[in-house]
Amino acid sequence: MKVRKAQVNEDDKKKRKKAVLFCLSKDCKNIILEAGKEILLGDLGTKVDDPYLHFVEMLPADDCRYGLYDATYETKETKKEDLVFIFWAPESAPLKSKMIYASSKDAIKKKFTGIKHEWQVNGLEDIKDRRTLADKLGGSSVVTLEGSPL
Repeated sequence: MKVRKAQVNEDDKKKRKKAVLFCLSKDCKNIILEAGKEILLGDLGTKVDDPYLHFVEMLPADDCRYGLYDATYETKETKKEDLVFIFWAPESAPLKSKMIYASSKDAIKKKFTGIKHEWQVNGLEDIKDRRTLADKLGGSSVVTLEGSPL
């Protein structure tokens, strides 16, 4: 799967993914796109009001996941869009799951080009506040995230 940013027509833009979650297959041998766990750009403003909060709500409470989040933000100087790789490993996840996900993290990261930031998250308290993501993206220079002021 290639991750790319390109100028496309409006219909294609609506199908572009804002965020996706990946999980292990049932046999734990493949990393797959988790069914129904994606946010499309076309969903913004209709089905999804706040893409960041919606993404956080998609994370399972008791298992690990990999996520890609296309963050749109503004700094004091300019507007930016960066791809963030998130390794979700909550404390309540089984130890075996944490070990398998941790050992295959580099393999999935190599498949994606354009990842600007990596973030390992171990609980909701680490991710629920959008300021934490803003700190990863550019610290105090970030003034808005997903169009909302911090």
